[in-house]
Amino acid sequence: MQPDFLKDVIRDDMIEVNRVLRENLSSQIALINQIADHIIGSGGKRLRPALLVLSARACGYTGTMHYLLAAIVEMIHTSTLLHDDVVDDSSQRRGKPTANHAFGNAAPVLAGDFLYSRSFQLMVGTRSLKILQILSDATNVIAEGEVQQLMSAGNPDLDEDGYFQVIRRKTAVLFEAAARLGAVLSDESDETEQAFALYGRHLGMAFQIMDDVLDYTGDAALIGKNLGDDLAEGKMTLPLIYAMRAGNAEDAALIRRVILSRKTGEHFDTGKVLPTLIDMLTRVLALETTQTRAREESQKASEALTSALKLSNGCSLSRQTLLKLATFAVERSF
Repeated sequence: MQPDFLKDVIRDDMIEVNRVLRENLSSQIALINQIADHIIGSGGKRLRPALLVLSARACGYTGTMHYLLAAIVEMIHTSTLLHDDVVDDSSQRRGKPTANHAFGNAAPVLAGDFLYSRSFQLMVGTRSLKILQILSDATNVIAEGEVQQLMSAGNPDLDEDGYFQVIRRKTAVLFEAAARLGAVLSDESDETEQAFALYGRHLGMAFQIMDDVLDYTGDAALIGKNLGDDLAEGKMTLPLIYAMRAGNAEDAALIRRVILSRKTGEHFDTGKVLPTLIDMLTRVLALETTQTRAREESQKASEALTSALKLSNGCSLSRQTLLKLATFAVERSF
């Protein structure tokens, strides 16, 4: 769900974005329509389209193209979720059964392909090579990130640099593209455009880092997925990386065994091992250190946005909301 401060500012805009989404996700194939309805109906924060809408407004854009681009960005994001849930065999997202659990694995993978191809059809319709380049480049980087994350699964030796490469590609790049496109639509200078892109990149990093914290500390009902999902999938996220560095040999051995279990076949009951790991992550300050790293990314996002806004004229409410979004990224509980 979207935070209230965001809904209050862009409620009408998001109604229009959802209209464009539904209009362009219709297909003659009934199953595609069913999966599209399942995804759109499941809600979510809609952060990426919201970011594009707000960035365009913050730059003074007065047209309607931002609705289409916001819908395209959400299509790209949704297609990655469909593929991720199949790869990870996830059972819950946004508090509801994932599409792969509702329809089986094959249909969501193919529906994800449909979303990708439809988004590119719509990109071509903008008749802007720059927009097409930004979104196609972002889509390609996301695909690389998905492969890199798959290769990293079950690897307890993944280091901080490797982790940041994955989340930069998997998550931050689409935030970056969304914020940048708001400036592009407004014909802003290259300097302003790059400042908005930098804001989006750091915002995306902050969100993903906090997601990794909430996987251990969140309320499953609020975050809409099972706690410890990343652990069950063998993902070496930042809290575990910091714990490997700060903990003792016994702590490191436990993390290594759990992460390697994906490859060794050793069975761990996530529900039983999770409390032990959370206690350990708390004891060695790994969660606190991870939150500090997220706050650093949030601060970088705010600084980049402040720089961008000095170079542009636009809606002050949208500008304030973008700054609030950077704070929300690291203070949220969902």
